[in-house]
Amino acid sequence: SMIGKRRDFTGSERLQAGEYGRLEGQWYACTPNGNLANLTAHEVAEHEDGTITVSPSILVSTTSPNKGTRVELWHGYLERGVWRSC
Repeated sequence: SMIGKRRDFTGSERLQAGEYGRLEGQWYACTPNGNLANLTAHEVAEHEDGTITVSPSILVSTTSPNKGTRVELWHGYLERGVWRSC
């Protein structure tokens, strides 16, 4: 697991691994291995301490250029600001 960090950011900045925040009202996160996750299709619960819990699990994938199949880049959870892969 990895302790995440909440950070306000602008479109010109990049989130670093483990960080999460809001941009223009939408939640985004950067997975522990550095992949950007758009959380618009997820439910995001904000806690009193500023951490968030995201559900369902976060799955970041891409399309393989040679076969057109989906390739999983990161899959796991962000619960109360703590990342946990599954």
